[in-house]
Amino acid sequence: LSLSLSLFRTTPPETGQLTASHFSLGVAVCGDPAGLRHFCAHQVGSVTVPLSKMAFHESEGKDMTSLSPVDFIQLQQYLDYCRLKVKDVLKDFYGEGVLSQHRHGEWIDEKGFQLFMKTYLDVEDFPTDLCQRLFQSFQNSQPDGSKSTSNSPDRPRQVCLKDVSCYLSLLEEGQPHDKLEFTFKLYDKDGNGLLDSSEVDRIIAQMMHAAEYLGWDVSELRPVLKDMMTAIDSDGSGTVSLEEWIEGGMNNVPLLVLLGLQMTQKDGQHLWRMKHFNRPVYCNVCQNLLLGLRKQGLCCTCCKYTVHDRCANKALSPCARTYVKSKKDTGVQVHDWVSGNCDASKCDRCQKKIKSYQGLTGKHCVWCHVKLHNDCVSQVSAECDCGPLKDHILPPWAIYPIIQEHSALKNGCLSGTLTDDGGLQHTTPDGQILRICPIPDTHPLLVFVNPKSGGKQGERVLRKFQYLLNPKQVYNLASGGPGLGLHFFRDLLDYRILVCGGDGTVGWILDAIDKANLLVRPPVAVLPLGTGNDLARCLRWGGGYDGMDLRRILKEIENSSQVLMDRWSVQVIPEDSQEAGDPVPYEIINNYFSIGVDASIAHRFHMMREKHPQKFNSRMKNKLWYFEFATSETISASCKKLRECLSIECCGTPLDLSNLSLEGIAVLNIPSMHGGSNLWGEPKKSDSKGSASQDPPEVITDPEVLKSSVQDMSDRRLEVVGLEGAIEMGQIYTGLKSAGRRLAKTSQITIRTKKPLPMQIDGEPWMQPPCTIHITHKNQANMLMAVPHRSSGFFHLKKSNPES
Repeated sequence: LSLSLSLFRTTPPETGQLTASHFSLGVAVCGDPAGLRHFCAHQVGSVTVPLSKMAFHESEGKDMTSLSPVDFIQLQQYLDYCRLKVKDVLKDFYGEGVLSQHRHGEWIDEKGFQLFMKTYLDVEDFPTDLCQRLFQSFQNSQPDGSKSTSNSPDRPRQVCLKDVSCYLSLLEEGQPHDKLEFTFKLYDKDGNGLLDSSEVDRIIAQMMHAAEYLGWDVSELRPVLKDMMTAIDSDGSGTVSLEEWIEGGMNNVPLLVLLGLQMTQKDGQHLWRMKHFNRPVYCNVCQNLLLGLRKQGLCCTCCKYTVHDRCANKALSPCARTYVKSKKDTGVQVHDWVSGNCDASKCDRCQKKIKSYQGLTGKHCVWCHVKLHNDCVSQVSAECDCGPLKDHILPPWAIYPIIQEHSALKNGCLSGTLTDDGGLQHTTPDGQILRICPIPDTHPLLVFVNPKSGGKQGERVLRKFQYLLNPKQVYNLASGGPGLGLHFFRDLLDYRILVCGGDGTVGWILDAIDKANLLVRPPVAVLPLGTGNDLARCLRWGGGYDGMDLRRILKEIENSSQVLMDRWSVQVIPEDSQEAGDPVPYEIINNYFSIGVDASIAHRFHMMREKHPQKFNSRMKNKLWYFEFATSETISASCKKLRECLSIECCGTPLDLSNLSLEGIAVLNIPSMHGGSNLWGEPKKSDSKGSASQDPPEVITDPEVLKSSVQDMSDRRLEVVGLEGAIEMGQIYTGLKSAGRRLAKTSQITIRTKKPLPMQIDGEPWMQPPCTIHITHKNQANMLMAVPHRSSGFFHLKKSNPES
């Protein structure tokens, strides 16, 4: 931070702008451009830099009538938190809509455009300078993709509403079919169900516009789209119907990737994404080099099959099969080879370098990941053992389909979607139901990934696991939740679960396991994404994923040990059922429960994030905001004299708080809170020997006994700690103070409040009117704890080189 500030202060005051070197360093420090803006606007001290006047240039003299990559990154960050669809906002511009006065035929003025963006993004403070550049970008965009150079003062400052809507809809999440239908109806002026050539050209222009800022090499995409448009007009009438438009679009792979491919994958169908290659790569179809300075081609996430945009619609080799055709084929272990792009790797057979001779070189197996020279393939065993990850992989020869009618007789279900106990069936697109044949001496890993956790980390982790493991064992929680995966694995007796996400995601999976009625309760490991991750810290998985090679993490899971973790039920009974309050976020405590100062800070943070989510999309910005709210809480002391507002009973024994000046109460299940703070602290050595092996009493309130009491997440006991204020929390977090005030250790607790107070469960805050709170033991979850690392300290953050 100091280095960034010193460089900023060296900027000539008459320019008032950051150069590319300043910007690059700032992004590295703050995590993203918006974080840098926030950081500079609040932290530069004596340097006055109004937020609205800060400009970020990649080079001197850049044309500001078009979006820079930085502008587009900002726009995407707003879109990541957008709850509305473009079609919802369009209603306000037609008929009696509240924004209809800003529409002039097919055009909207600059004020209307600003209101469009604020309504669509649901923000009141959308940056004026970004909005102006976005408006100018649309104003100067022609149907052929060129930029107008006219700056005539007589030129009306308007943009085409349909162009704006088409462009933004391409960046939304959604099904390609819906996006194609929306763009068609958007440009169908007379509503006759047909598009002429000029209307089709406008759609292509906006697709190119979006693709350019998504980092595509549009020199290849333009002819692909042109060819698609020519082929769409199947009857040669010169116009395109809705049916022709959708059918042609759904069969065009590059267009589907641009629209955001979220389709049910058939077995053997590639899962494409655009990718930038930093080394020479050859197309698996035409075997020519992929050229371009940005994203040069399409790469399959599951098997790394790589093609040009123009080759994606040709006859391709199928992707790796994820299951066998029938039960008789189970147990037949065979390699699944993919040719090419093994350059610079060593052959696993002869240990010699695989060299490229201007074409596809070498082969790699999708399941065991060995890389071989073409001539060495015949010299290795035809049997695939799944390589170093065989303990985790659920290979295709362990999954087989059964006919739907047979399963209906067994499960009493004709649809093949739901069983008689309400569980989800894992069906193939052609209606067959998949079953797992257990492989001895293995522990298949069921992976759940929350793609929303940790910014874009979740999406990257999802893709990596889809390559390292069988895609059938990797589940995107944003697409249906954990039910399908749990039901698919329910007949296995020995498997593990990996949850990739934050503490809230872990709690979600543990709740789902409770409700799934499984034969066994599988142990759960955690790959922490985002910030906080208190449970992952306690289980030695670290405070956040830093890009470590996932193979190392899988090895650590293989060597991990099972531990039990207590889970607690929470019952909140309002004193007045008519008094309105926030909904209680959870009914179960996995980590901690708190009332007072820390919950107040978390509640302010939560309310601001709900109102302005785009301001909370990096770790640096989150910490800056948290520090700001903690400072204001220190000044306001909104929870002062907390002892007068509540009473606490532990197993019927009241706690005496009369002589304590507390602003917060924390009830702990694990030894970590707020991203690594151990409020209970390390115990003092006890004089009595062997006491650790004895069951602790139902309740302990004696201060001398509490000093030597060890915190254990599996002892069916909760620890109660008092907090003196926000400053003490900061001292504990930074290590200046060892712990809070130990009040009790108990097996159940009752808290009665007399006025509305902020509360939180596992980091989710709410404001609660006067109530009675009962906390009792629910059950114990099987968790996986990583082996200790060399570095000392319980909450060690793992450091490693990022995965290549």
